[in-house]
Formats: sequence, structure tokens, C-alpha cells
Amino acid sequence: MTEARVWLVTTTTPTEADAQKIARTTVAERLAAGAEVTGPAMSVFWHLDQLGEGQEWRVTLKTSAAVRDRLADRILESHPWAGGPEIIAAPVVWTIDGYPEWVEKFTATPE
Repeated sequence: MTEARVWLVTTTTPTEADAQKIARTTVAERLAAGAEVTGPAMSVFWHLDQLGEGQEWRVTLKTSAAVRDRLADRILESHPWAGGPEIIAAPVVWTIDGYPEWVEKFTATPE
């Protein structure tokens, strides 16, 4: 099976400003071709062996297979939650013609 060319990488943050910072930074650094910030959402979760809940903002980043892992590293570097924020990725298994090329163009090092 061939690896997907386009990936959606998501993380959540405690504030809209944190989410926007991650979105702007990673797109400016060409680790993502685009980003969407949504929220707030009410989350229920386990953390430090305790049940918790609170508001979170979601960042969805569109990236290529070539820079996906570098994108995750950059999110870890800039994320306000130390010790392991949620960062998950899913391959895009279908898209319209031309979309993978757009993502790859804007996640490549400029020439």
C-alpha cells in the first residue's frame, strides 16, 4: 500500500490565541499548507489519573507525508501543554485532483 500524500494533523490547545499561534507558525514555516482553528469545544478526559473537563480549541493542519513528522515536532516545541499534548494524524485517502500537489507545493522548501 502506498503512503498517503496528504495528512490531517490535529492538536488541541487551552486558548484560541495558542491555537492561532500554532496555525500561523506552522503554515509560515511551510510545515503545513493550511490550518483551521475551531472551538471552543467542551472536552472530558483523563489526566494525571483524574477525570477532568474543560474548554479546548482544535487546530487542524493540512500537510504532506514528507513533513508530517517535522510538523509534529514543531507542535511539541510550541505547545503550551508540557509533557505530551494530543497530536494525532490521519491520512487523506481521497481528494480531488490537484489537491495533493497544492499541499506538497506549500510544504516544500522554497527554491
